Amino acid sequence: MRIELPKEVKRIIDMLHNHGHEAYAVGGAVRDAILGRKPGDWDITTDAFPSEIKSIFKKTVDTGIEHGTVTVLMGGKGYEVTTYRIDGEYYDSRHPSSVEFTGNLREDLLRRDFTINAMAYNDTDGLIDEFGGLDDIKIGIIRCVGNARERFSEDALRMLRAIRFSAQLGFEVDEDTQNAIRELASTIQNISSERIRDELLKTIESDNPRHVIELYNLGLTKYILPEFDEMIRCEQNSKHHIYNVGEHTVKSMENVPPNRVLRLTMLLHDTGKPIKKTMDDKGYNHFYGHPVESARIANNVLRRLKMDNATRKKVVRLVRYHDERPALDEKVIRHKIVEIGIEAFPDIFTVNRADTLAQSEYMREEKLSYINEYEKIYNHIIEEKQALSIRELEITGRDLVKMGLKEGPLIGEVLKELFEDVLNYPQHNSKDYLYKRAEKLIDKYGEE
Repeated sequence: MRIELPKEVKRIIDMLHNHGHEAYAVGGAVRDAILGRKPGDWDITTDAFPSEIKSIFKKTVDTGIEHGTVTVLMGGKGYEVTTYRIDGEYYDSRHPSSVEFTGNLREDLLRRDFTINAMAYNDTDGLIDEFGGLDDIKIGIIRCVGNARERFSEDALRMLRAIRFSAQLGFEVDEDTQNAIRELASTIQNISSERIRDELLKTIESDNPRHVIELYNLGLTKYILPEFDEMIRCEQNSKHHIYNVGEHTVKSMENVPPNRVLRLTMLLHDTGKPIKKTMDDKGYNHFYGHPVESARIANNVLRRLKMDNATRKKVVRLVRYHDERPALDEKVIRHKIVEIGIEAFPDIFTVNRADTLAQSEYMREEKLSYINEYEKIYNHIIEEKQALSIRELEITGRDLVKMGLKEGPLIGEVLKELFEDVLNYPQHNSKDYLYKRAEKLIDKYGEE
């Protein structure tokens, strides 16, 4: 098998060879090249020690030299070059107690997580596949290198990585690897929120967001997203639903593009339902007030996962308003856009449709027709450039001062009244009208 290496990677390998060392491209880039996917970062493994690597290349950075990693700068990019190593005992499901350099490639590959990530390649020796990674790629299997329990005990995050690779590649996780995850699921609590967040995002942003169900089946959501467990256990006896809340959630995630904000919104949009669930005298379930509760929970979840503030705020806003159904009246919808925040549009329609398509077929066409009309009115408002904020008024605070109003809170009050007027009657957003209306308001406030 021949893999087309980037010229910089080939040059790094050749330079190490010319100085008497072994060197190979290794890991995920080799896997992706075999799969016909575009590799991201290319990593190189070698028997050269860090000091030797630094002596061979002009530009290097000590990115992880205590673990044998030196970044070589070439062609405007950085390439991690790491010495073959053997990890000592792991004391916290994350960090090895020691790192020992070795001259044996097989020992280095043995410490890696999955067979598909434990292959090495150079043009001279071809593919080095000690653990059957190529066969596992052919049959679509995620399998640990060696003993699965040992691999997950070394780094508990590998349990999430197994599901993430399964989702990204469309592979199955083999039975022994699944059993090891079930046994060791609780150790995921030893992993930082940031690392858990990153793996969870890669899973839900993949082509197979449904794999969040696998995280549940293997006992991982109990520790990283217990809210999902509650949703799975929450049945919905209603004409509008055919799935429990968890399954509905997954279906809705499949109905939006692999966009971080949208996928997180659908993952969390109904987290409040288990708390808000009621039953009427006919045995039907209702979830009154669940959007507000879901927004509260979503905010807590995203804070727990150390999500960046911009993403968190966008998601919480969409969750809060995902079930809004304003009257199909232009004035009402202008007010609703201001209430929700223009930043949430037009994503709110994508969320509405995804939610509807994950429900039963009861009144589905009517619901979708409503969303289409809602969006049509919104688009008309935008096309007409109707004012949706005080900043878009044809009058400013400076204009009010020139008209004799003293600087201070009254300026804000007058502008609010003018904006309310324009929200109700967009044609009033003209200098002539607003100046005349402002004069009356200034007189009114002056009398007060």
